[in-house]
Amino acid sequence: MPVRMDDVMRLACHLAAERKMKAAVKGSAKGAMVAGAAAFAGGLLGGPPGLLLVGGVVGGLLGAWMTSGQFQPLPQIIMELPAVQRQKLCDEIFAIVRHLDWVDAAQLIALVMGNAALQQSVAAALVSFVSQQLKAEVQYGD
Repeated sequence: MPVRMDDVMRLACHLAAERKMKAAVKGSAKGAMVAGAAAFAGGLLGGPPGLLLVGGVVGGLLGAWMTSGQFQPLPQIIMELPAVQRQKLCDEIFAIVRHLDWVDAAQLIALVMGNAALQQSVAAALVSFVSQQLKAEVQYGD
């Protein structure tokens, strides 16, 4: 059976939507750097209490503020991937579902969603791809 990229991409989008997965492609590193810098400065200026107050509270709030609103739904990110990256993601997921026999995307989705182990494997492949290939942070829920 030839690899049907559209079916596999629909599966990836469906699973990401079901699990309410979001990713911050840009800005998460910057937010982490600000939080770390604030913790360092707080530690230098105020010792352990400064590290806790400035680093933990102020740094965390600044880091969160810098990255807020930059998380996008993972299905949207998947659909906007360049062709080369879409093919890489498709290959990674297809390696998990290649033993299945499906007719269309709906059947593939039903087969995977009906099997908890397959769901987990596909979700892990998605998170791995987003983390390694896109250098993004993945978040679950609203």
